[in-house]
Amino acid sequence: MLDCLTDRGNLPADAEAFEHALACTPDSPFGPLGTRFAAGKPIYVVRAPARLDCMGGIADYSGSLVCEMTLDRAVLMGLQARDDRKVVVHSAGVDELGLSPDVTLVLDDLAPGPGTVDYDAVKRRFSSAPESAWAAYVAGAFSVLQGEGHMERFPHGATIVLGSNIPLRVGASSSAALEIAAMHGLSLLYGINLDGMTLAVLSQKVENHVVGAACGIMDQVTCAMGTRGRLLSLLCQPHTVREQIPIPDEVRIVGINSGIRREIKGARYTNSRIGAFMGLAILQDHFRSGNGAAANLRLGYLCNLSTTEYVDSCRSLLPSSISGRAFKRRYGTTPDPVTTVDPKVVYKVRSRVEHPVYEHRRVTDFTECIRLAGSSVQPKLLERAGRLMYASDWSYTHRCGLGSAETAWIVRETRKLGVEAGFYGARITGGGAGGTVAVAGNDRMFDHLDHLLERYGEATGIEAELFTGTSPGALEFGHRIYRRT
Repeated sequence: MLDCLTDRGNLPADAEAFEHALACTPDSPFGPLGTRFAAGKPIYVVRAPARLDCMGGIADYSGSLVCEMTLDRAVLMGLQARDDRKVVVHSAGVDELGLSPDVTLVLDDLAPGPGTVDYDAVKRRFSSAPESAWAAYVAGAFSVLQGEGHMERFPHGATIVLGSNIPLRVGASSSAALEIAAMHGLSLLYGINLDGMTLAVLSQKVENHVVGAACGIMDQVTCAMGTRGRLLSLLCQPHTVREQIPIPDEVRIVGINSGIRREIKGARYTNSRIGAFMGLAILQDHFRSGNGAAANLRLGYLCNLSTTEYVDSCRSLLPSSISGRAFKRRYGTTPDPVTTVDPKVVYKVRSRVEHPVYEHRRVTDFTECIRLAGSSVQPKLLERAGRLMYASDWSYTHRCGLGSAETAWIVRETRKLGVEAGFYGARITGGGAGGTVAVAGNDRMFDHLDHLLERYGEATGIEAELFTGTSPGALEFGHRIYRRT
């Protein structure tokens, strides 16, 4: 029998299914998860949603404003204290992907006690076993909580059981949802008082230092602090939530999963990021003792340059491309703490700098359009917001080299259908190079989306998937406590 010790409230459908799984209900899509927990002890259940990058994307690491929305897909996670010093993690369904669903770890290997945690050693431990490396997104939270001084020594191990209906590697932030769920759940299990932004910062450290992916912070912030039916506006300098903008009643924002998997640790994303930081280093070196643009660059963010400053004072200083070897010989390293310049690679610089400089302005205009459209019905504002999305997609492809033929097909066809069919705009999202396309429109577009996805399948041989609806972020959902009796 399963007893709920807290107010259940109105649970999202996936959380109800997870609850049935804990209670060993046979028809639950998550299976009989409750058998993995001991009787008597409380089970903390948390939820962290997927996200849709509406505008901003990879400009986050250059200090851009970004605009994101929670989706109605999520990671559900149950956590319970153990009597030993093991961390036992089970993920429902990953065996279908050829991964090991059960991972048992020694707590003292993850978090050895007072002192500095060797993140590189922890990262090597996970990466040495590819079939169970996914557990780094979850168990890496132990290492970071201790490494960043939030827990001197964990008093006991934990059993962690999770299920997810977020597709992997499609740009919907399945990794950030895992990290936020784990960090939130552990903070409850061990009585650590963490606010939403601290949850996000620590979860980003899991991805950067334990998983080894050079992601920005926007996904973790949205998964933790996003709210149902609103767009989260975040200034990534380093992480200030500007506002939660209500999505206007006449606006619908959906995601189309192209079916092309992407990997944030891939070379295209990483090299584009390195190129942007190379540009920042070159400009900082040039303006080190100057004024004007130098004052903004000293803050460490390309997005603090106005477009006029960039064109008048900076563009001509940047090489179109430079080899890693030549860059290191002249400038040493970049200001980026999570990437390393490869001497053998030739990096594009000017175009990689231009994307965030212009994207920041696009996102600022986009959020203003959405905000104003919410106070009065002004179709022209929404059409302008859509054009900004198309411009962002063009920049991903032509300035950053992060487009894909499949996502380009979706964007092109939505643009052809146009406002008359209910489509305002569309753009590739997240790290690009495949993944999910964000589409903004109104109710009329739903008359055309099924046919659009059907034609996509005919053109590419790939079955696309539609993400609709929003759901609570991790903090808005809160947590539930259960006990098996």
